[in-house]
Amino acid sequence: MEETASATATAEPVAEEKATSYRYWVREATGDAAPLPAPRKLDAADLAANPVPTSLGSVWNQAGTWEEKNLNSWAHSRIKDLLGSLDPLEFSTGKASVYEVSRCSGDAFLVTVRNKKRVGYTYELSLKFKGEWLIKEENKKVKGHLEIPEFSFGELEDLEVNIRFSDDKDLSPDHKAQIRKDLKSFLSPIQEKLHVFENELKDR
Repeated sequence: MEETASATATAEPVAEEKATSYRYWVREATGDAAPLPAPRKLDAADLAANPVPTSLGSVWNQAGTWEEKNLNSWAHSRIKDLLGSLDPLEFSTGKASVYEVSRCSGDAFLVTVRNKKRVGYTYELSLKFKGEWLIKEENKKVKGHLEIPEFSFGELEDLEVNIRFSDDKDLSPDHKAQIRKDLKSFLSPIQEKLHVFENELKDR
């Protein structure tokens, strides 16, 4: 009997200790610990004291490590605006005008690398033309396309223009050669317009 009572007396403090330990951790979790600071909206004084560092990248990329931005929407629209406003040209035996950019295929982009901005593009174009030439003492109406093969940023001095007629069955090889030579005169104003595009792209 004495042994049993002694064992019971020994067990009671252990149970009490466990209960105390359990209640201690509950108090920690339910509010006895220091409260978290309440969120507060920054005012102008806070922003002035902690200015955001200047970066060319987005807000999430303040280090300016690498970021690429697609400029296709702006570039397509701007190229069409610029080349759709070319002045008509007159030649010794005819005249012609560009009236539509029928194809504008490519990409334009802005890349930020190590907080430095770089722009680039690659395009190929097709411009519709219409004109009138004196052929065998008769004015012949001619339509077709000025095809500009793929070109990239910084390559405008190497730009090429190829002529494709919509209907040339009434034109002799000599007449087609003369009309092609005349239409090559559009190369210089096209280059000028695309130089404007490049300069505006740099400022994006």
